[in-house]
Amino acid sequence: MKIKLLSFVAGIALTGTALSASAQKAYTEGMMTLNQDFGGMSIPVKSYFTPDSTTAFFQQGPATIKILANTKATYFAVLVDVPVAQKKIAGVATPDDIEQQKAMFPTYTFTPTTETKQISGFNCKKVIAKDAKAGNSVDIWVTNDITVPTGVVPSFLANAGGFPVQYQTSMQGRTATVTIQSVVAQKVPAGTFGIPADYDKMSLSDLKAMAGGGGH
Repeated sequence: MKIKLLSFVAGIALTGTALSASAQKAYTEGMMTLNQDFGGMSIPVKSYFTPDSTTAFFQQGPATIKILANTKATYFAVLVDVPVAQKKIAGVATPDDIEQQKAMFPTYTFTPTTETKQISGFNCKKVIAKDAKAGNSVDIWVTNDITVPTGVVPSFLANAGGFPVQYQTSMQGRTATVTIQSVVAQKVPAGTFGIPADYDKMSLSDLKAMAGGGGH
């Protein structure tokens, strides 16, 4: 079973994001949609969040992939459902797996600019982020229109000066542009953050091996 980009997309989703176009609106629980563009290949993602947990859903070929995490970044699991193969597998990360994933995140220094624009209805300002690891710089578009629970913002963007609406990120030699599209405040459906009983549990490393070398 080959699941391309599994590790990369999972890394992005280790800590979720949530936004609103409503000025200064505080969100504590809801559902958001975003798009991840890998050089022309678009992956729509739906994500639920609460103050404690996040989850992201997306389709990769015949597989539906669900990523579970807590906002403290101490728990992380990837659920893969492949109906045509009658397989339901959950890869649960160890503490070492989580630290290795986080170690791939960029280490940014942020420089705000005066440039502004609207993205998906959000009032955004551009921030230049320089990665101390890679030595390159990327543009981050952030908004101050909203607030969300601590830990919902991706950890590598926590000090960007606002909530990230659009940004580029690179891991494992792949670059993606992430763009928030919408968010709604709503109760998260029961069971969203759990692993159903009909999933076969294994380590995240074993799931990556089954997926074809960790998503490359």
